[in-house]
Amino acid sequence: MLPPIATIIENFEIIEDDDMRLEYLIELGRALPPMPESLRTEANRVHGCESQVWIDTAVEETGDGPRLVLHGFSDSFIVRGFVALMLALYGGKSPRDAAETDGLDLFRQLRFGSHVTSKRSNGVRAMADRIHRDAVRLAA
Repeated sequence: MLPPIATIIENFEIIEDDDMRLEYLIELGRALPPMPESLRTEANRVHGCESQVWIDTAVEETGDGPRLVLHGFSDSFIVRGFVALMLALYGGKSPRDAAETDGLDLFRQLRFGSHVTSKRSNGVRAMADRIHRDAVRLAA
């Protein structure tokens, strides 16, 4: 199970060593709940990522209104960590709140820009864009 996004941010702020930050990212990917094979469809595939990435976005009605329920997976350990970050950031938000959330801002806040290849950075952008589009559609 993934920790709350606030805890993840606090943990990254404590970790100074780049190798340890990468290891923590990989650990987050390992903590992702399993994504059912039935959700690893072409419709859920995120294009623009170097690795294979799938994200499924659904809405669940709760006492606080509709909330996003996300499942995700990647065949790369590092990218799976980025999937975990996106799911922790957007999961449980209302579609409207998720549509107003900038996933790339989290990427910059955690200082990944200079330590990640441009292809992985583009992949994170593609994941954030995908979730944003889904949230906008679900908020309508």
